[in-house]
Amino acid sequence: MDNSDIHMIYVLLDGVGDLPHPDLDGKTPLEAANTPTLDKIASNGAIGEVISVGKGIAPESDIAVFNMLGYKFNHTEYVGRGVIEAIGIGIDFKDGDLALRGNFSTLNEEGIIIDRRAGRHIEKEDTCGIAKEIEENIKISHPDTSVVVSPTIGHRVTVRIRVKSQKLSARITNTDPAYSNIGGMGVAKAVGDFLKIEKCLPLEGTEDSKFTANLVNEFSEQAMDIMKDSKINKKRQEQNKKQLSCILLRDAGNKYPDVIPINEKYAMKFSCIVDMPVELGISEVLKMKAYEAGGLTDYEEKARVAANAMKTQNAIYVHLKGPDEFGHDGDAVGKTKNIEEIDQRFFKTLIENIDASKVAIIISADHSTPCINKGHSDDPVPVLVSGDFIKNDGTTRMTEEQAKKGSIGLLQGAEVVPKALELIKSQK
Repeated sequence: MDNSDIHMIYVLLDGVGDLPHPDLDGKTPLEAANTPTLDKIASNGAIGEVISVGKGIAPESDIAVFNMLGYKFNHTEYVGRGVIEAIGIGIDFKDGDLALRGNFSTLNEEGIIIDRRAGRHIEKEDTCGIAKEIEENIKISHPDTSVVVSPTIGHRVTVRIRVKSQKLSARITNTDPAYSNIGGMGVAKAVGDFLKIEKCLPLEGTEDSKFTANLVNEFSEQAMDIMKDSKINKKRQEQNKKQLSCILLRDAGNKYPDVIPINEKYAMKFSCIVDMPVELGISEVLKMKAYEAGGLTDYEEKARVAANAMKTQNAIYVHLKGPDEFGHDGDAVGKTKNIEEIDQRFFKTLIENIDASKVAIIISADHSTPCINKGHSDDPVPVLVSGDFIKNDGTTRMTEEQAKKGSIGLLQGAEVVPKALELIKSQK
C-alpha cells in the first residue's frame, strides 16, 4: 500500500449534522447556511453519508473521532474518554489508575442539575482555583489514594484517582445522568428535566469494581461539600455567576490504549490540527504530529497551516469545534451563522492556498448534534470527497438531503479514510 503520492486535507466539523428546525423554516443549519465556498467544493466532488460509530449509537466525540480516522473498537477494547483526555493534557497516568471525564455543573437547593455545564464559559482562574481547593481538602478514607483534578476548557475537567496498593476498575457507571457507559464507550441518553447526579455503581460483581465505585462516590460527595464552602463560589455568587456545585463524571478508563500508529496504518505522513483535550489525546495515542494553529476560532490560521502542511505531509486532519456547541445549546440560528463563518474564513482561505489538482479535500462530521435534541444523535452525517480529479456526482451542496443521493452511498465511520483513499487513487 503506497500512499506517498496522495495529498489530502480531512476536515471534521464537530456536530455539524442536524435535523430540520422550525427556526430555519424547516431546514437544517447546513441547508439554511449561505456557503458559496462549500458549494464550490461540493460541485467539484462526490458526496455520501456516514454513521460514525453504529446505528442506534449517539456517540461521544472520542469514539466518534477514532472511528472517523479508521479505528473501530470492540466495546471491551476501548479505554474510555477519561484516559484519552488525561493523556491529551499530560496528566501522569499509568495502567491501574482511574481516569474520568468530568463537567463542572450547577445544582439548585434540591440537588437538581440546572446546568450540566455551569454556564459553559467559565474563567480558567475559577476552575483552577476550585480544583486546587478540592485537591487540598479531599480526604479519601483509603490511605494511599491520590487525586488529580485538572480543568481543561470551559466547564470540562479530567479527574485521575490512584491507589498505590491496588489497580482500579473501569467497570463502573457514570455519575453524569446524560450519558451511559456501554462497555467503556460513552453514549448520549435522551434526557428530560429534573436530573440529579447519579450514584456510581459497579458494573461487575468483582471486589475491584465495587471498591472503585465506592471511591468515586466518596470523591463526588466530598467534592460537593468542598465546593459548597468554596471561596470561589462565594465570589461567583456575588458576581451573579452560576455556581460550580459538583463534578459530573463519566467514561472511566484504567489502561493505556494499545493501537497501531496512524502513519503505520495508512503508510502516510498523517498529521493534525486539533484544540480540545480529547482530540489532543487521540493525536498522542495515534502518534500523529499536531500542528500549532491558533485558538479555537482562528479559522484563517488553521486553513493556512493545513495548506502549508501539504509540503511535508500526505494528510492532515483538522477538527473544527464550533457547530457542536450551538447544537448543545439548541441554537439553530447560531449554528447556521457559525457554518457560514467557517465557510468564509476557513474554507475560502483553504482553497485560496491549495492546488485542487493535487490536493483532495474530505469534509465530514464526527456525529450529528441536532439543535432540537440539544445533544448528540445517531443520525447519519454528510461526507464529501473533492478535488479536480474526483468525478462530480451532480452534488452542488454539502447537506444532509444531498448526501442521501450522492454516489459514495452510506459508510461506517471507520470506512471513510479508506474510501477516500480509494476514490483519490482510482480517479487520479
